[in-house]
Amino acid sequence: MPQSLPPPDVRAEILAIARLAGPIAAAHAGLVTMNLVVIAMVGRVSVDDLAATSMGRAIAYAASSLAMGVALALDPLASQAVGAGDPGRAWAALGTTLRAGALAALVSLAAAFATTLVLVPIGVHPALVPIVQRYLLGNAPGLLLFPVFLVGKSFLQAHGDTRPALLAVIAANAVNLVACVLLVLGDGALAWAHLPPLGLPQLGALGAGVASSVGAVALVGIVLAAAAQRRPPPASPKSPALPLGAVLRLGLPVGLQMLAEIGIFTIIGLAAGRLGSHAVSAHQVALGLASFTFMGALGVGGATAVRVGQSIGAGASPRRAGVIGLLLGAAVMTCSAAIFAVARRPLLSLFTPDPIVIESGASLLGIAAIFQLFDGVQAVAAGALRGAGDVRFPFLANVGAHWLLGCPLAVGLGFGLGLGMRGLWMGLTAGLIAISILLTARFLRISRGKVARV
Repeated sequence: MPQSLPPPDVRAEILAIARLAGPIAAAHAGLVTMNLVVIAMVGRVSVDDLAATSMGRAIAYAASSLAMGVALALDPLASQAVGAGDPGRAWAALGTTLRAGALAALVSLAAAFATTLVLVPIGVHPALVPIVQRYLLGNAPGLLLFPVFLVGKSFLQAHGDTRPALLAVIAANAVNLVACVLLVLGDGALAWAHLPPLGLPQLGALGAGVASSVGAVALVGIVLAAAAQRRPPPASPKSPALPLGAVLRLGLPVGLQMLAEIGIFTIIGLAAGRLGSHAVSAHQVALGLASFTFMGALGVGGATAVRVGQSIGAGASPRRAGVIGLLLGAAVMTCSAAIFAVARRPLLSLFTPDPIVIESGASLLGIAAIFQLFDGVQAVAAGALRGAGDVRFPFLANVGAHWLLGCPLAVGLGFGLGLGMRGLWMGLTAGLIAISILLTARFLRISRGKVARV
């Protein structure tokens, strides 16, 4: 049993979280950049392709939430093992989590395609559905590979090694950019660059899906190669194999929590299909920008999960790491809220020339400037609880805040009162405010005493 250690002072804890959070946030921002490049490319093809790609990405992201949750089960398992000085257990957890994530990813892929069967019944224009399915077909390999990347990234983060994930994201962005230019725009992009045509077709949404899958190959290859270098030497003490059920007990509640949160945004995005292609496009572009700035908070949340887990593994209190992480997350998101308040239209014009989409998106970014602070706090609080191994309460809290409060408000304001996308986003904001309060209060309560290892 590790001896209880005094926590680092405030300045040391801030620096520890910042050193982890910076590269983690940059890596996550790079992942969103891949999405923004896709949006910018497809937006030059047609509004229908942009709307269908937006819905396809939303469906794929929501369907993969269970697989991503299983992957993130490695956060407390590996970080607490590293904090306790047991690298063998961290390695054993890596192998088991990879197997569990692969199984969950297959379920996610089937769920994504099954979801397209209900698009027309919920009011999406029938002409968009085949385009959505073509995007998902191209993105299928990427959907299977992304949880593998998350597993490798979590394992490396637990060891304080954030560089490989960042390098992987940089490489994936380069690959994604080239693939998007060639596959989404085809010879049109070559003509713009004054290059001779190669007979490349303009694949639109299908090309966007394939480009994302090609980028995912770069992500997984680099991260797994770095993780393999941390395999314990043969002469080191062997840790017992971690049962698959232990990973699933942690990962499935995390996945369900993510499904509750991602699912509400997906439902809102699909409901926007009833308002037309311009509304869907405005929603996706605004959400893409909000997601990019959210990566700062997600980086702090990931770093906080590691520091909380390491503190628990070392026998120290996780409270200071969690509280400092919450304050840092709030500060980061306050800065992004200010950017949205003053530069909405210039940002939107980077992704679409359509004046209707720009005007609608500007009103949504005004709402995003309000919910950024709460979204950041809930992301860090969720990371702190995940590092402590507390995964069931966040799931239940997300269901209550988003589905019992946010969703009814969104539908009532958006469709009942006729506020359209603005009303839908107002409902989302109410859910984010509620969940940020619930998760913060939960962490403060459980961290008052000693927290047991998972």
